[in-house]
Amino acid sequence: MAIDSPLHHSSPGSRPYGDLSGRTALVTGGGSGIGAAVAVALADRGMDVVVTGRRRPALENTARRSPALRIHVGDVSDPHDAAAMVRAAQDMNGRLDVVVNNAGFGIAARLDEIDPDDALRMWATNVLGPTLVTQAALPYLRVRGGAVVNVSSTFGAKTAPGISHYGAGKAALEQLTRSWAVELADAGIRVNAVAPGPTESEALDRMGLSAAEAEQVKVQEAAQIPLGRRGHPGEVAEWVVALARPDSWITGQVLGVDGGYSVV
Repeated sequence: MAIDSPLHHSSPGSRPYGDLSGRTALVTGGGSGIGAAVAVALADRGMDVVVTGRRRPALENTARRSPALRIHVGDVSDPHDAAAMVRAAQDMNGRLDVVVNNAGFGIAARLDEIDPDDALRMWATNVLGPTLVTQAALPYLRVRGGAVVNVSSTFGAKTAPGISHYGAGKAALEQLTRSWAVELADAGIRVNAVAPGPTESEALDRMGLSAAEAEQVKVQEAAQIPLGRRGHPGEVAEWVVALARPDSWITGQVLGVDGGYSVV
């Protein structure tokens, strides 16, 4: 017996289920890695996408990958910047349908090493930033209903030495995801998160590790992942796209995309 997949179902006169074409997305932290992959994946599905970040050259590199991408330089932890990037997305074609809170910051430091300024910056980027961006986007998302996808981490639930503040911030983001899903359901706004495991990106380089230390971490992580390797940004991006699709019955969920890393 053949079963028609709901991802390909459509009723007469309706758009195909999950069609993203003609819609607009905002992707923060899109200069490289997962954020860049998400922006390109959404553009490939017919969306207009504003990609934001603090590094213009990195954003320009992302924008070269699709004519549907526009860039906006800003810091998600600054209220004025957060509001401006949301307006930039809305101004593309008069609507905003999807917000992907991907911008993140991490420093590897044990309790006796952590610098208070680094701890505050992690909280500002990983928790306050998504709050400011999503808050600014609410008036536009409420018009048609929309989707918010937060990018957390396996380390929001799993621990390791030196990532206490980074992990705490991601755990907070996951709780915000669940809370916002309940608060915004009446407006037809869905809120979910993906929690990537170790992924090939620039994240380790930006956490203050030397090249040798970063390589050692990569080898150790791959050995601990049941599927035997680190992930690739595009693999995470596909699940962000799935959660961004309209007409979904999923909200308030945190989806692990980690090769089984979170269950060992």
